[in-house]
Amino acid sequence: MSTPFRFGVQSFNAESAEDWAGQVQRAEELNYSAFHLADHIIGSGPALEKANHPEQNLAAIPAMAYAAAVTSKINIGCRVFCVDYHLPIVLIKSAMTIDKLSNGRLEFGLGAGWITEEYEALGITKDEPKVRIDRLADVIEAVKAFCSDGQADLSNDTIKWQGFSGDPKPKSMPPIMIGGGSPRILRLAGREADIVSLNFNNRSGMIGPDGVSMSTEEETQKKVRWIREGAGDRFDDLEIEIGAYFTFVMDDPSPVLGPFAQGFGLTEEQMRVHPHALFGSVDTICEELERRRELHGISYITIGKDNMEAFAPVVDRLNGK
Repeated sequence: MSTPFRFGVQSFNAESAEDWAGQVQRAEELNYSAFHLADHIIGSGPALEKANHPEQNLAAIPAMAYAAAVTSKINIGCRVFCVDYHLPIVLIKSAMTIDKLSNGRLEFGLGAGWITEEYEALGITKDEPKVRIDRLADVIEAVKAFCSDGQADLSNDTIKWQGFSGDPKPKSMPPIMIGGGSPRILRLAGREADIVSLNFNNRSGMIGPDGVSMSTEEETQKKVRWIREGAGDRFDDLEIEIGAYFTFVMDDPSPVLGPFAQGFGLTEEQMRVHPHALFGSVDTICEELERRRELHGISYITIGKDNMEAFAPVVDRLNGK
């Protein structure tokens, strides 16, 4: 039996408190199930230009808290926190506070980091992938220790805790989302996550053709195999999420499909079925999402806030089915 569809919105910016509240409240009105930020810190300048990443003008934790305060149903999350940017105990306690004050609406996304220019701009050492992913595993262990009954005593390579219990403890464990695109991190996600967020393999440390070409339909099938290898018997309990970063709801997508394909060095057919892209009418997109769920198991799709209104008919048609 297929996992039911659900849909999220991701936003990086707001002009004001009213604008931010309006975004998340509108997502809730349109029956999106989750509203996410990302966890990028640097503002405009040479470093961000080299990274080729959108600017994020809001810090994730306070913006999540505000979003939770002005809504009542929609889940609140971050796709995903870079554990290298945060002291683990502060991040975990902050997240569980949001979960408590939102009556259990947190989706706790965690990742190993990837933007080389951001690390360098912040003066943070960007270790090799194995070290960063092992550190992520240590932080996930800490999340579970914090939320468990009794003391949060923990000793691993990253964290040494003793003599205290995690507080606030959630009434039920918030779903942990782990995001990434490499074999090591997706096997970890299979073992430890509730939600696996498929992303580009950002080995280049920036957004560009390399990451997009490593996330085609064929490459995504490999990624799902890595998740399955990590998950074993728990694979069917996982929810697989993906960001549809290139979404165009339009009857005739050919004017944009060709240039996108050419820009990323793909054929038009590869671009049309690319798991991180959606091109076409509402009917076409719904059919394509059902095909992808059957092929990859992807049932949770997140779109950018600029597409929230245009994509709403897809949500109406597929949500919960």
